[in-house]
Amino acid sequence: MLETTIAAIRAADEAAMAAARELQGRLTKPAGSLGALEELSVRLAGLAGVCPPPLPEPAAVAIFAGDHGVHAQGVSPWPQEVTAQMIGNFLAGGAVVNAFARQAGASVTVVDVGVATPLPTDPAVLDPAADPAVLDPAVPRLVVASVRRGTRDLTVTAALTRDEALAAVQTGIRIADELIDAGAGILLTGDMGIGNTTPAAVLIAAFTGADPLDTTGRGTGVDDPTYARKVAVVRAALARHTPDPADPLGVLAAVGGLEHAALAGLILGAAARRTPVLLDGVIAVSAALAAAAFAPAAVGAMVAGHRSAEPGATVALRHLGLDPLIDLGLRLGEGTGALLALPVVTGAVRVLHEVATFDSAGVAEK
Repeated sequence: MLETTIAAIRAADEAAMAAARELQGRLTKPAGSLGALEELSVRLAGLAGVCPPPLPEPAAVAIFAGDHGVHAQGVSPWPQEVTAQMIGNFLAGGAVVNAFARQAGASVTVVDVGVATPLPTDPAVLDPAADPAVLDPAVPRLVVASVRRGTRDLTVTAALTRDEALAAVQTGIRIADELIDAGAGILLTGDMGIGNTTPAAVLIAAFTGADPLDTTGRGTGVDDPTYARKVAVVRAALARHTPDPADPLGVLAAVGGLEHAALAGLILGAAARRTPVLLDGVIAVSAALAAAAFAPAAVGAMVAGHRSAEPGATVALRHLGLDPLIDLGLRLGEGTGALLALPVVTGAVRVLHEVATFDSAGVAEK
């Protein structure tokens, strides 16, 4: 599955991009007056291979959840059980991501790809016959696709075997296909996993060559001693595994998380289907680095939703050559920043569909 997905990813369609630039120049506005939105519309036309590109709707958020053996190193003040408890909150509709998804009319799919503790859900939720429709924006949906109950401690051994990492990547590809087959016009990345900013910092350092001080942030808000320990853990993991960025599956296996690997698969799956994927915060962009290492052309499907307050996110975005649409100092994850950026993406495309040209509106050009 991974090989065929990678083989299906193509570079942007230059003719469609040229048509979008030409159209932008004929719309009733000064050339360049919409700033970054104009180039975004061009990129999305190149991804779709047509101008104007399809409107990016309906939107589907995919939240991948997993736990981390490195939690044992004291990198987070939150107990690991919170991962499972937050899944219950997502399914009950009580999290920030749910509020923002309702505002945007986006569906929410929660994927247990490696949660360590039992999920606090009604058994009916696990019954496929009781599942809501795939893209139902009113009812969050749970997919149980656990590869293993959390990763191993990456300071001691590889977090995952290559087979486990591959299984997680392929889970992400399957979720992308399922959501797109159901009609999704854009996918949004979400994540949940106590301690997951630590493997994200290792992944970003591994793929970019940046120093751990520049890739490691305070996550949920750790104090100075915990932050120093976290940086030391990132350094220790890099020294132990010496991950090779030319082997993205090996990097994910050695120092990644199950949700990071699944998000990489989601991005690859979207790129193969020429569907935009709106990246959330530091977990998403660390996974995006892996996706780009698998298939450099996959970057053409990526839209950076926001600039996370986590410093590693800026390092990763710079490496990918992506500029974030908004910068609000967010560091929650879940998909929240991507959802807030969604109207910007939709607006960029809607301009190409709905704004009159100078000729059609009878407006004189300068």
